[in-house]
Amino acid sequence: MSNIQNAFAKGKAFIPFLTCGDPDLETTAALVRAMAKEGAALIELGIPFSDPTVEGPVIQAANLRALSGGVTTDKIFDLVRDLRRDVTVPMVFMTYANVVYSYGPERFANACAEIGMDGVILPDVPFEEKEEFAVPCRAAGIDLVSLVAPTSANRIADIASQAEGFLYVVSSLGVTGVRSEIKTDVKEIAALAKAAANVPCAIGFGISTPEQARTMAECADGVIVGSAIVKIIAQYGRDAVPYVADYVRSLKDAIR
Repeated sequence: MSNIQNAFAKGKAFIPFLTCGDPDLETTAALVRAMAKEGAALIELGIPFSDPTVEGPVIQAANLRALSGGVTTDKIFDLVRDLRRDVTVPMVFMTYANVVYSYGPERFANACAEIGMDGVILPDVPFEEKEEFAVPCRAAGIDLVSLVAPTSANRIADIASQAEGFLYVVSSLGVTGVRSEIKTDVKEIAALAKAAANVPCAIGFGISTPEQARTMAECADGVIVGSAIVKIIAQYGRDAVPYVADYVRSLKDAIR
């Protein structure tokens, strides 16, 4: 069983996301440590990219803030290296194919393994084209996490059966962002995915309130929250740590 699968072993997993370097890397480090302390089972670290196609305006803005602050992939690797001195929670990178391409897929996967990352999520890589990333990840012992979406309908079983680490179930059509309600029949998608997957399933995209998190946790093994956290960071900047910690605690309690 991989470290990522172990993250789901103690009940429903709360999985927060943040963009590395927004507002700066020191704050990112403090936020990761606070999230781990508040019971995050797994943490998603976004490597910023200039054209994050699946992201809504909240995370797009965070990407631009981080990049304009001079954040690079190598600086993020150094951040993780430092975090791994005391943070034991599994961590995965969420980024884009271009980021990995420009670094070199094999070099990127090996670097992830060396610094202690557990997995990578590439939301713009179609399932049918994932092997060029999956092969170097597999060789380095890194899980390449697959996604299923409401549009995956007749491919859900195929994608789920080959999933590594965990399966990311996208709850809504469109880009990431806070939603007042989640209209897609995510329970049906999650049920199809869980039936075919050999790994845990976690639901993300649009979840922002404890009530939404509780509802989503009923049909999945974990809940992923990104935009709502990034909004708090945008509001409070370097002072965001206690506010994010309170928020993570409230959602963790909701799905317990």
